[in-house]
Amino acid sequence: MSASRVLVLNSGSSSVKYQLLDMRDSSRLAVGLVERIGEETSRLKHTPLAGGGESREWTGPIADHEAALKAVSAELAKDGLGLDSPELAAIGHRVVHGGKHFTEPTVIDDAVLAEIERLIPVAPLHNPANLTGIRTARQLRPDLPQVAVFDTAFHTTMPESAARYAIDVETADRHRIRRYGFHGTSHAYVSRATAELLGKAPEDVNVIVLHLGNGASASAVRGGRCVDTSMGLTPLEGLVMGTRSGDVDPAVIFHLARVAEMSIDEIDTLLNKKSGLIGLCSDNDMREIRRRVDEGDAEAKLAFDIYIHRLKKYIGAYYAVLGRVDAVAFTAGVGENAAPVREAAVAGLEELGLAVDGELNAVRGDEPRLISPAHARVAVAVVPTDEELEIATQTYALVGRI
Repeated sequence: MSASRVLVLNSGSSSVKYQLLDMRDSSRLAVGLVERIGEETSRLKHTPLAGGGESREWTGPIADHEAALKAVSAELAKDGLGLDSPELAAIGHRVVHGGKHFTEPTVIDDAVLAEIERLIPVAPLHNPANLTGIRTARQLRPDLPQVAVFDTAFHTTMPESAARYAIDVETADRHRIRRYGFHGTSHAYVSRATAELLGKAPEDVNVIVLHLGNGASASAVRGGRCVDTSMGLTPLEGLVMGTRSGDVDPAVIFHLARVAEMSIDEIDTLLNKKSGLIGLCSDNDMREIRRRVDEGDAEAKLAFDIYIHRLKKYIGAYYAVLGRVDAVAFTAGVGENAAPVREAAVAGLEELGLAVDGELNAVRGDEPRLISPAHARVAVAVVPTDEELEIATQTYALVGRI
């Protein structure tokens, strides 16, 4: 394939994140963000990376996603990287929910669009925005292969014993209720990069991946295949997150409806946007929470302790699921940068072969690195995630087979 560039698009309800990569060497040619789409104060920030160009930024009305992508194309064209370039091999789209149907990256056609649309009830916040970005990009370049890469795809290898909820099977099947998992591109990339860090093939390594950002999820990966993950039908289940509660007794919902007379929408907002760290201590920035902890703030300390308690429970649970663990890998904004979180998460797990070396843990860097003591039975690693590269790699590999 002569064309070697892939444009990665991550379309949100009012934003578009993008990266243009050259797959000959996986280098980034440009990155950018359009936000506040539909407002008078829309903002576009574009950074050309090839040739060391300077960032450009402007603010003004961008009516919709079509206008946003046209603005992106215009910025790329200024650097000789426009959407009309013959060097552009494909556009890769992040799609949050692929259900059971999509188990791998998929070339987009009308049937694929229809299936993504059919999944909107289980991803009402994400799939509509993803669809808007796809449809707009197809209008701008109808001749170009466009590929959907699904957050859920990596987790479709889970056995039914892990994916099924213990509710009536007929009801579950009729309404597609099961554990799907999310952050799949990150878990796929990090589990593979962890194996490489250990000098082993992915099929020979069992890894617990901890993707800790504002959204957070854990996965148990056996030999390169996910066998369990913490997020479920939606990204609400599992770990304590920035604004999401993670695991709660389902009866909390009934209690709030009956006793507090809250509507379903109010409870949804509470659990997704007003819970987690921000609900516990009015802050969802781990840096600020740690500053408050260091200053003796009891509310922040309790929030931190709850966060770590839940995280430690999942490490132990996934250790049991895997039976043998070769590595625990921390990734994403908190996982990569918050040394106290990493230290606290494995503290007390020495009998499981887990420990952190204080000096190694304090080192900051952009490369995968081990932070466990030399000759530790289980490696503890920090592995920066790269979801855009993973999407581009999967997109380019699929287009090359067409």
